[in-house]
Amino acid sequence: MAALDRATEAEEFLSQPGFYQSSVLLPIAAHKRALLYAITTYPVTILIGETGSGKTTQLPQFLHQGGFTSDEKTIACTQPRRVAATTVALRVAEEMGVRIGDEVGYSIRFEDMTGPKTRIKYMTDGMLLREALVDPLLSRYSVIMVDEAHERSLSTDVLLGILKKIRKKRPELRLVISSATLQAEDFMRYFTEGEEDASKVATIVGIEGRAYPVDIQYLQEPCEDYVTRAVETVFDIHLKEGDGDILLFLTGREEIDRVVSLIGEQSSSLHPRSPQILALPLYAGLPSDQQLAVFDPPPENHRKVIVSTNIAEASVTIPGICYVIDSGFVKLRAYNPYTGIESLTAVPISKAAATQRAGRAGRTKPGKCYRLYTSTAFDSLEQQSIPEIQRSNLAPTILQLKALGIDNVARFSFPTPPPAELMVRALELLYALGAVDDYARLTRPVGVRMAELPLDPMLSRTLLASVEDGCWEQMLSIAAMTTVQNVFITHSDSKKAGEQQKRMFSVTEGDHLTLLNVYTAFTTRGKKEAKWARDHMLNFKALSRAVSVRNQLFRYLERHNPGLAEKHCENVTGERIRKCLVKGYFAHAARMQPDGTLRIPGREEELWVHPSSIMFNRKVEWVVFHEVVEGKKLFVRDLSVVEKAWLVEGGGGYWGVKEGR
Repeated sequence: MAALDRATEAEEFLSQPGFYQSSVLLPIAAHKRALLYAITTYPVTILIGETGSGKTTQLPQFLHQGGFTSDEKTIACTQPRRVAATTVALRVAEEMGVRIGDEVGYSIRFEDMTGPKTRIKYMTDGMLLREALVDPLLSRYSVIMVDEAHERSLSTDVLLGILKKIRKKRPELRLVISSATLQAEDFMRYFTEGEEDASKVATIVGIEGRAYPVDIQYLQEPCEDYVTRAVETVFDIHLKEGDGDILLFLTGREEIDRVVSLIGEQSSSLHPRSPQILALPLYAGLPSDQQLAVFDPPPENHRKVIVSTNIAEASVTIPGICYVIDSGFVKLRAYNPYTGIESLTAVPISKAAATQRAGRAGRTKPGKCYRLYTSTAFDSLEQQSIPEIQRSNLAPTILQLKALGIDNVARFSFPTPPPAELMVRALELLYALGAVDDYARLTRPVGVRMAELPLDPMLSRTLLASVEDGCWEQMLSIAAMTTVQNVFITHSDSKKAGEQQKRMFSVTEGDHLTLLNVYTAFTTRGKKEAKWARDHMLNFKALSRAVSVRNQLFRYLERHNPGLAEKHCENVTGERIRKCLVKGYFAHAARMQPDGTLRIPGREEELWVHPSSIMFNRKVEWVVFHEVVEGKKLFVRDLSVVEKAWLVEGGGGYWGVKEGR
């Protein structure tokens, strides 16, 4: 079908009575014909879609009705965050009047709501990359839309590189790259470099957003504690401004929980008959039902305050927001190749992010943005954040690329090349884990199977080793528990009771065995019931998710180990489990100093045991840990006690012993 014919046919269909009515209310409705023409004509369309234009919800519907899902093809729309993939899919299913999982579905890690009839599929970038392991040309898709590409997440950049290669083999595939204005030209150059006739490869289409003016207000003087200032600003707005909900940007879960608690405490001083405040948290680790609660209208006589990470900056649109409070900070993942430590660090946001945050206030009517920093501080901000690929541990990325058949990762076409130090460090770790050989080629079966598991390489290696070590049942439970968050419920008013319940499950050798105890008790004594979890101050939804994740991980293991279900692990000791953990986490080994701090051998950085750990205020010699979280100090979470000899034996040559030590 000629490009113009298809666009005309789609235009006629979309103008029929009864078509999804929400589309005509959004700015993208005026661009239907131009978009369908561009996407049909050009292999790559760079879409500059302002916030509120309707690009994420409406464009896949236009493409679906325009004939791009004929021959049982599917339209994919990737998102950098899980909450965006789920909420947008639910919205589109509602608009189309279909059940989620039928014509419209979503796919995120450990949760697949799609079926044979799915024609519009929302998913995270990482899930589409995993699909490429099975189907390297992504042949089931006619159009792939990469949404929020300007955020430059690690998975997004790798996906763009893969799609650039696939496009050469599949000229009929259509790519839509949704980007902010500043980066559109960069993406255009990226997809057209080396092409004989660049004008026939890609085009840029701009869609205006439905934005109202936003009054930006700065502090006269810098504030020492933006968390306290944020709470004060919430009540200033509530008492002095008109109707409209508030969106407050903070850096992470601990700050958010603290602010939600503070707002709740101070709300009690409001007059019972005056408008009340409903404070709701929003961050990635929150259970799905709590994430979705922020989209519900507030109860009568209540103003909603959403306290969020940068998850609400671009990926999701919350209705009713008229006021934005911007702390000026964001938590970014940063990896130091010289220390081997990857941590979440609070850093100042970029000007682009500040503009994006302010824009959330002007969706339905004129709004206000209160920046908790000075105008001088704003002027000193970087224009854009550093792409994640230049500040991350690249071991998972390189493992995935090699599994996709890209052996020479140094020559892979990244949108922004990563520093050589990050590549070298990642290859060193993969070699020690046994995932690559002396020539940096993927090993079989270990490397291939590690790439198939939807886990960090260290955890993948531990899980594979557990089959050989005869403790796979226990390690599956531990792996599932480390993928969920907030297992223990702690409220400021019941902290003591929570600690008492936690001690019931605690094991002196560390957090991993403690998590195993919790899982085992929940699935046996607790019979997977909500009441049992509540009585023991445990998060029922997190534990239920762990059960689901464990079942899925078991299926991965069983695929390569037929009959595994009949081979029960007998007489498994805590020592055997901890020895197995070392086989994956040897690079995260640390020695405790006399003052209680931890040091990785050969490194100078001081690490501290996180207060939530069973190991807090305990004295041991050697530990392995799961992750580093940066607060006022570098904290490590999920620790287990190990012995030095185990690190040498199970560390793949990563550690040696000096004479006399």
